[in-house]
Amino acid sequence: MNSTDTQSANEAGGVLPQMDSELQRIVLARHHDPFAVLGRHRTEGGDVIRAIVPQAETVRIGERGPDMQRIPGTDVFECHLDHDSVPEHYRLLWTDKSGQPQSHIDPYTFPPQLSDFDLYLFGEGKHWHIYRILGAHPHTVDGIDGILFATWAPNAERISVVGDFNAWDGRRHPMRVRGNSGVWELFIPELEPGTLYKFEIRNRQQGTVLLKTDPYGRQFELRPNTASLVVPDRAYDWNDDDWMEHRANRDWLHEPMSVYEVHLGSWRHDAEGEFLNYRELARQLVAYVKEQGFSHIELLPITEHPFDGSWGYQTTGYFAPTSRFGTPEDFRYFVDYCHQNGIGVFLDWVPAHFPKDAHGLAWFDGTPLYEHEDPRLGEHRDWGTLIYNYGRNEVRNFLIGSALFWLEEFHLDGLRVDAVASMLYLDYSREPGDWIPNKYGGNENLEAIAFLRELNTVTHQQFPGTLIMAEESTAWPQVTRPTWTGGLGFSMKWNMGWMHDTLLYMSKDPIHRHYHHDQLTFGLLYAFTENFILPFSHDEVVHGKGSMLQKMPGDDWQRFANLRLLYTFMFTYPGKKLLFMGCEFGQGGEWNFSKALDWYVLAYPNHSGLKQLVSDLNRLYRENPALHRFDFEQKGFEWIDCHDAPQSTLSYLRRSSDEFAVMVFNFTPVPRQNYRIGVPEPGVYREIFNSDSRHYGGSNIGNSAVTTEAKEWMGRPYSISLTLPPLAGIVLTCEVLKEDEPEPPE
Repeated sequence: MNSTDTQSANEAGGVLPQMDSELQRIVLARHHDPFAVLGRHRTEGGDVIRAIVPQAETVRIGERGPDMQRIPGTDVFECHLDHDSVPEHYRLLWTDKSGQPQSHIDPYTFPPQLSDFDLYLFGEGKHWHIYRILGAHPHTVDGIDGILFATWAPNAERISVVGDFNAWDGRRHPMRVRGNSGVWELFIPELEPGTLYKFEIRNRQQGTVLLKTDPYGRQFELRPNTASLVVPDRAYDWNDDDWMEHRANRDWLHEPMSVYEVHLGSWRHDAEGEFLNYRELARQLVAYVKEQGFSHIELLPITEHPFDGSWGYQTTGYFAPTSRFGTPEDFRYFVDYCHQNGIGVFLDWVPAHFPKDAHGLAWFDGTPLYEHEDPRLGEHRDWGTLIYNYGRNEVRNFLIGSALFWLEEFHLDGLRVDAVASMLYLDYSREPGDWIPNKYGGNENLEAIAFLRELNTVTHQQFPGTLIMAEESTAWPQVTRPTWTGGLGFSMKWNMGWMHDTLLYMSKDPIHRHYHHDQLTFGLLYAFTENFILPFSHDEVVHGKGSMLQKMPGDDWQRFANLRLLYTFMFTYPGKKLLFMGCEFGQGGEWNFSKALDWYVLAYPNHSGLKQLVSDLNRLYRENPALHRFDFEQKGFEWIDCHDAPQSTLSYLRRSSDEFAVMVFNFTPVPRQNYRIGVPEPGVYREIFNSDSRHYGGSNIGNSAVTTEAKEWMGRPYSISLTLPPLAGIVLTCEVLKEDEPEPPE
């Protein structure tokens, strides 16, 4: 598949004939501007047409045109003719060495196709639709259809488009460079969508020849093959207008949001144990998500990636849905079907690092182009991956273009940005001396910070209503605050601190939990400093951490009760919700990306009960404004009692503008009788949710209607006496008594 620079010379006995240096560079496949030699050139005595056609025996111009003559010792053919004897875009007819006739319109008759303005914007890092310019696109010039190829490689001496159409021979279709932009382009007439291709790049300094997939490729071969495919330029017939209109105008800050995180390759398999395709996944996954009551699906990266074991986090195709599950059109159908059924779709997106695969972005033009040259800036030691050079305009444009591409072309509702902490800190996971301070001597990555602010500003301007979420695990301030106040501008941030503290607490035997009570309460000190998502994600159920069920202490009954309690705490705590697939029904073992979830366990009551609990919690969260209206605001939360560490209980209020709900949790297996709490209003308090219900596999201890007493308690004028079920959480709402209204019987 690789061409060699000396193939033509070898055929001539190893010695090139005396020839013009420009022509010699064409023969050696080293010319940066093949149009200066190939194609049609005017002279005083007439026109000269030249073409390089390796493997050709004879070449003729047109059906009745003149024969071209081989320049001795080369695969270059030329012909002298009158000015008007052939059309502007002439056809070359030739016979290869096997005797097969070949025919194509000479690509070197076409002028440059990319505008200077497009190149200028790209150089400035401001071409938000650069994916429409670079890459491979169906294109028509003077009524002739073909494919326009373009790529950025400023340190290349020569770039060629190679594929099945030219036997992967880099001498056949060298590209032209557009001035000092570093952009190379070539229009190849008569090529069609579905064409396999790569870029063959010769480095200017070392002469290294590299074979690279298209950074802007829209589709790729199924792994382990890595060639890019040209996709057709046809509009998908979207049917999600109502969804898109609502999204652009919705008040998402005050709406419920419950996200089901999914790895498409292991959620469910077909009868033969193979992947479901995007269209099958759409129908099966949407039905399940609707049944469970989630509002959104978040996909682990489906950007094309060569290695299944990376789960998509080592991306090579930033503009292509993975071909594992079908075509880009199939993925559009997936998103469209989700939207038609009222389900939003987020994509896990990875601008923090990229793999070193030889066919990908690493040393793309023989130099560290997308990455930093110095490994102290350009390499993640832990992950064996490379770090983007966020200070380079064209690299920032590539990444922001990718983000906008997914929002525009696939109607995605937002992106979850992976590993933001690794972008913010120059010393992230590095030993002293293995990192370079910024210009002020600090450890902040100023270029990455500027990139993230620009990313959030542009995406929110271009696509109102879309959400950009940060996986950020440190105390970096104002991650979700506007850029004009000094923030990073993200919509939301994963609350990793709450997740770690809560799981650590829940892992303790209940007899010891009173020593760790602060792990439940500490999070409220910062809960409203950011717009938080509460995540129990894929990262918590792999690499020896155990499944959610395995994290819980005690016997089988207690483990399920603890997990029901944990989910009740999560769904009533301030913040939007995220749960990884399988966690909703108590997957027995750790997540394994290579096989489907253990759906068979739903035949067992504890697992099916847990699944029903999550469905009911989603409905409770969605239908009660007090549980979501002020997820990000202090006025939506009040402690009733956060100090009862000896009994390992918690109680608090959640509020909307005109409603409130009461939550009480017992983190021990001991039922609490006559447990009194203060409440803000007189009335009848009805238990509307109990994680200990027999419907979920619990012991069915609880309360029905409880009437307030005019007994001051916990600083409140009224109180109620409750029965707290073991290892459970309950939710109550109040029917406020009107003045002079008699109390109803219990």
